[in-house]
Amino acid sequence: MSAVPGALTSYRPALRPRVLLSDPLLDGAATVHLIKDAETGNSFKVGPKEHFLIARMDGERSLGEIGEEYAGAYGRRLGDAHWQRLLALLGAKGLLAGAPAGSAAPGAPAAVPAPVPEKRTLLRGSLPLVADADATTARLHRAFGFLLVPGAMVPLLALVLAMEAVVVARSGELLLAARGLLANPVLLTGTAILLWVSTALHELAHGVVARHYGGRVAEIGLRWRLPAVIMYCTVDDYLYLGARRHRVATALAGAVMNLVFLLPFCALWLFAPLDDATHDAFAALLLLGSVQAFAMLVPLPPLDGYRIAGQLAGATGLAASAGAYLRLALRRSPEAAAYPRRARIAYPAYAAVTVLVLAGTVAAVVAAAHHLLTA
Repeated sequence: MSAVPGALTSYRPALRPRVLLSDPLLDGAATVHLIKDAETGNSFKVGPKEHFLIARMDGERSLGEIGEEYAGAYGRRLGDAHWQRLLALLGAKGLLAGAPAGSAAPGAPAAVPAPVPEKRTLLRGSLPLVADADATTARLHRAFGFLLVPGAMVPLLALVLAMEAVVVARSGELLLAARGLLANPVLLTGTAILLWVSTALHELAHGVVARHYGGRVAEIGLRWRLPAVIMYCTVDDYLYLGARRHRVATALAGAVMNLVFLLPFCALWLFAPLDDATHDAFAALLLLGSVQAFAMLVPLPPLDGYRIAGQLAGATGLAASAGAYLRLALRRSPEAAAYPRRARIAYPAYAAVTVLVLAGTVAAVVAAAHHLLTA
């Protein structure tokens, strides 16, 4: 018997080319997939069964064939009414090829709210710097993408590890140099400018690596929260990049760029015949730049480390979901036992790692303060 009776059996639906589907993600106790129309920015969540059907709408398979696959996977055949509701939903959202965009159908899955444009004021706001951020990133990728192949990246990472070993080994000297920098306004200003340039390169690195893995950059610009002014680079489809390792690499790219930026200054500090003031300024830059890079890897929102943790856990809204689960678990609520096994491992693991990272950070700050006070 056909899984789809009537005239719908032979229909071969196709999603529009810019419809993006995410991997399965934990969302509290549920497992969801995110679906996004990259042209409009609209996105929403669906369950695994709905994703199973939608992901197979490639214009090649008929609803009859998709229905047979569904019946084999879930042991249940879908009738006309179910297919009509699903097709109406996708058509109303403009996700099917040839279907106009429209309002959501009744009973539609929960939409993921689109970002609300920020109101620009003198004290806070953002300003795009380029008309076509994706084209700009493509040009940067053509120029520097060769650095992302293993033959170039492995030596760079080895140099970064060697540099950080030197930073740790001579951290006391670097701390004193950073304190001394406060007494030299010219070198302090120069160091601050270099750190700002490092943050700009950090943001561009996210975009270039995302582009390397097929992503799209929506915007490059300046964001200010006076007195701070920083660059930003928005990767529009980060959650929809092809593989988890690509998403982790994209999130990690900024911190790696911060450290790569320091390599020539480290070489100058170690080997060049510099005057004492410049030597100490480079020492301070090495310390502050390293702290800047590793601070971005702390697994708290909105830092890059949080994005990495979310990908490793396979979860969306990781901090909120982990907090909700731990409150239930500590109260020994039966609801905690209803969470899937993956969630029962991922959420406590995230909380434990975050506590350890924060404890290590506090210990490092206390040790640094003690060294400066007793030096």
